[in-house]
Amino acid sequence: MPPDSRLLHRAAVACAVLLAGCTGVGPRTVARDRYDYSTSITESWKRQTLLNIVKLRYMDPPIFVDVGQIVAGYTLETGASVGGSFPSTDSFGGTTGTLAATGRFTDRPTVTYTPLTGNAFISVLMTPLPPDAIFFAMQSGQAADALLMSSVSVMNGLRNVEASIDGVSVADPKFLRVVALMRRIQQSGAVGLQVMLDERRQRTTIVSFRSADIDEETLASIRELRDLLGLDQEASEFQLVYGGIAANDREIAILSRSILGIMQMMAAHVDVPPAHISEGRASPGFASAPVAGGRIPALAIRCARDRPDDTFVAVPYHDQWFWIDDRDLRTKRAFATLMLLFSLADTHANEALPVITIPTQ
Repeated sequence: MPPDSRLLHRAAVACAVLLAGCTGVGPRTVARDRYDYSTSITESWKRQTLLNIVKLRYMDPPIFVDVGQIVAGYTLETGASVGGSFPSTDSFGGTTGTLAATGRFTDRPTVTYTPLTGNAFISVLMTPLPPDAIFFAMQSGQAADALLMSSVSVMNGLRNVEASIDGVSVADPKFLRVVALMRRIQQSGAVGLQVMLDERRQRTTIVSFRSADIDEETLASIRELRDLLGLDQEASEFQLVYGGIAANDREIAILSRSILGIMQMMAAHVDVPPAHISEGRASPGFASAPVAGGRIPALAIRCARDRPDDTFVAVPYHDQWFWIDDRDLRTKRAFATLMLLFSLADTHANEALPVITIPTQ
């Protein structure tokens, strides 16, 4: 092959390789796609959740749409051609040649969405959370005070703060003290859970408080907690049941909220223009009814006409922007707790998990 011909051939091959290398399909897409799609799903879930919380403040029905499936399809086609003519040694004229390279890359993702309706809506949003799910979340390291304040309405007859269209009712001071004690005991590692089966194979969740190798301050907290909840001071194990009032002094009765109930409570923390309340557009919240003992609300969802900066999550609604400040750790923790409880309540998880399929050719 003449030198010029070899040069054209090598140039054509180099162009084809360059096209293939620039697009990078196949295994190279996995790390990028997993990150990009998971980030997008998380951000959309946060915005959807915040928007529904704000809508509840305005008595606007919440709507949830799940990402049902993601199919990301990539197609890469490349080609190269080379041609030329080389005169004989006794002819006149220059060498002529042609060089061509083609390439086409197609990214055609398909995303399906599933509205949360019917039985799924009832089971996920309107069914009260199982008490054992709340306590197992505490056992896994979630803050006891954040979980109990958000998800529990009544514990052994002690009432939490409640919000309705008429305003906010204050919490029983004893309930607030129980919440603080549970957090202190949780941090000491003195509280535990176990699941037992009776002779009828019925599941029973047992809450236990250990006394061995515990400092005196924690023991005093456990004694005070038992006194506030009306529990037996000598018992070390207590049955966890659903209800507002315990049947005996060896039960911890939890009247839990549903996800929708938790969101309604959070909606009472949303900052709204005063005119929207006076005109009847939005329900009263914590700003219009002080909480017992001057307790600072656990959430601060802010509102302004202009789009804010440095946000954890922000959504537009009613010509306003509503957001959570990225520097507000307390509100971010409460919001993350809601999303965790949402996952615990989703009994249809196996039916609606997003699936990412990435075929390449």
